[in-house]
Amino acid sequence: MKSQPARIWLALGAIVIAAAVLLTNRLGASDICGGDEAVEAVFVQQMVEHGQLLFPLENGAQPMYKPPLFHWTAFALDRLTGQRRVTAANLRAAAAFYAIAGVIMTIAFALWLFGAEGAILAGLALAGSYQYINQGRFGRVDMTLCFFEAAALFTFVRWLPEKRDALIDTPAHRMLLYLLALTLGLGVLAKGPIGALLPGAAMVAFMASERRWRQMLAMLEPGPLIVGAAIASSWYAACYLGGRMGFLNRQLGSENFGRFFGSLGAMAPWYYVKPLFLNSAPQSLLVPIAVARALWPRAAASAESSCDDDAAPRVRAAIRLFAIFWIVTVVFFNLAAYKRRSYLLPLWPPAALMLAWLVMSVRDPRWARAARLGFGAACAIAIVFNLIYIPHQEARDCAGSSYRPAALEINRAVGPSDPLYTFGFREELAPLLFYLDRDAPALKGRLGDAPPGYVIVPARVWRARQREALDLTPVLTSNHGTRHLILLRRGKTYARR
Repeated sequence: MKSQPARIWLALGAIVIAAAVLLTNRLGASDICGGDEAVEAVFVQQMVEHGQLLFPLENGAQPMYKPPLFHWTAFALDRLTGQRRVTAANLRAAAAFYAIAGVIMTIAFALWLFGAEGAILAGLALAGSYQYINQGRFGRVDMTLCFFEAAALFTFVRWLPEKRDALIDTPAHRMLLYLLALTLGLGVLAKGPIGALLPGAAMVAFMASERRWRQMLAMLEPGPLIVGAAIASSWYAACYLGGRMGFLNRQLGSENFGRFFGSLGAMAPWYYVKPLFLNSAPQSLLVPIAVARALWPRAAASAESSCDDDAAPRVRAAIRLFAIFWIVTVVFFNLAAYKRRSYLLPLWPPAALMLAWLVMSVRDPRWARAARLGFGAACAIAIVFNLIYIPHQEARDCAGSSYRPAALEINRAVGPSDPLYTFGFREELAPLLFYLDRDAPALKGRLGDAPPGYVIVPARVWRARQREALDLTPVLTSNHGTRHLILLRRGKTYARR
C-alpha cells in the first residue's frame, strides 16, 4: 500500500466519521417495538443481567434462534462500558460496532486494491447505502454475519496468488489461510452454517471458473481446516455435550432447514426483485450493472485499466469473486422458500467495491470526471438522507406501539417474586418481556383455569373472556397508544417484597 497524502487520509477519516455518526445518531431514541429485535434483546438481557452466557432462554422456555456471537459481542461491549442493564441503545450498539468496523475494513481493503480514489468511492458507496445503515442500527445478528462474510472474502483475495497456477508458501501467506478459516468459523457463529456456506461456495466457484485447481487443493491444508471447523462447531458442540438438544433442534431444524424448505412460510419467487434494485437507490440500481460487467469477458480490460499494471490481476480476480458471491447469494436465497430483505445485507461491502471499480473503469476523459463527481454527489445526498430519514422512520414505526410504559406500570403493581403470566397474545411476546425484564409464561386453554398470581391479557381478550373468569380481578388497566392491556389477579392480595 503506497503512502498517501494527508488530504487522502482526511477524506477517508471523514467518511468513517460520517458513517459513525449515521450509525450512532439517536441510536436509542426509539423503543424496541418489533418482535425480531426484541427476541435478540431478551437473549442479550439474559446474558448481561442474569449471567446466562451459553444457553439463554426466552420466557424461561424458548431456546435461542441464532448462534450467540452477536449476543456475546453485546455482552462484551456492556462489560467494557460498565453497563449492567440492557437498553435499546446498548443492544443496537453491537450492530453499529460491526457496521462501523465494516466501513473501515472495506475502505482499507479498497485502498490496498484500488488506491486512494477507489477507497473514497467505496467508502461513500457503503456509507450511502440505506440498507447498510438501517441494518447497522438494528439489534439483530445480520450485521455481524455481514462483517464476517466480507472479512472472509477480503482475506481470500489477499491470500489468492495472482497467477492461476502459482502457489505461495510463506509464513505470512499461511497466516492468511488461518485468518480465512477464522473468519468463516466466526461467520457460522454469527448466523449458522450460511456464514461459511455462501462465501465458501463463491470461492470454490471462482477458482473452478478460473481453473485454479492447485490453489483449491492448497486451501485444504489440515491446520486451517481444523481451526475453522473447531470455531464453527464450538457452540453447537457445547449444546450437544450439555444436553441442550432443544437449541440444536431450533438452530439446525426450524431456523436453517425449516426456513429454506418452507416450514416457516414461503414468499413469491420475485420477492427479491424490488429489494435488489431499490433497497439503497441509486447505488443499488448500479450494482447489477457492475456484476454483469465484472463477469463479461471484455470486462478484464476495464478492470486492468482502472489501476496500475502491478495491481491489475488482483483487481480482476477480486471483482470477479465479488460478482460470483453476489450471484451465489441471490440465487441461494431466491431458491429458499422463506425470504427476508435483510438476507441481502452481506452483499453490500463487496458491492461497494464493485461500484467503485465500475465508476473508475470509465476511462474516457470526457466522462471519467463526470462519473466520479456524479457518483460521489449521489452518495453524499444519500448520506444526508440517511442521517435525517432513518432515525425519523425508526421513531415513526414505534410510535404508539411500545410496551415500555405498560411494563413499567405492571412492574410497579406486581412484586418481583409474584407469579406473573400472559394469556391471549397473538403477536410475539418478546417486546413485552424485554421491558418487563422477567419471565411471564403464556397460559393455554381457558382463562378461567389460570393459576394463582397475576395474568396480563390484551383488553380485547378480557372483554371476550370475562364471563369465564369471574374470580379474576382486574387490578390495572394500561392504555398507551395501540397497546391496551389488563392486569388480572387471582388468589390472595400480592404485594411487592
